[in-house]
Amino acid sequence: QVQLVESGGGLVQAGGSLRLSCAASGRTFSRYAMGWLRQAPGKEREFVAAITRTGGNTYYTDSVKGRFTISRDNAKNMVYLQMNSLKPEDTAVYYCAADEKFYAVVDATGYDYWGQGTQVTVSS
Repeated sequence: QVQLVESGGGLVQAGGSLRLSCAASGRTFSRYAMGWLRQAPGKEREFVAAITRTGGNTYYTDSVKGRFTISRDNAKNMVYLQMNSLKPEDTAVYYCAADEKFYAVVDATGYDYWGQGTQVTVSS
């Protein structure tokens, strides 16, 4: 089992940047495919980005391609989401998520574990 704690959210103007961090507990972090999900008010949780166990491959939902970058540091048990050129529609609670079963998970419902979330608000 893994525990996930997100940080780095906040209020930013449109066009700005934020870097989200996710700290994972446990000594087997490298066994987990990791991802970021988000949920806006009144909407379902959606997939944002995913990264494979070694970090060799990354995947993004179309709306964030070219603006967001997911990365991980297995030595530090950390995963990151660099968000640039933020838009008001990126406003949501962002969740870090982990899965031990699959190579990568690009479905918001496919993860076994997720954190408490961090709020990102983008003002226009």
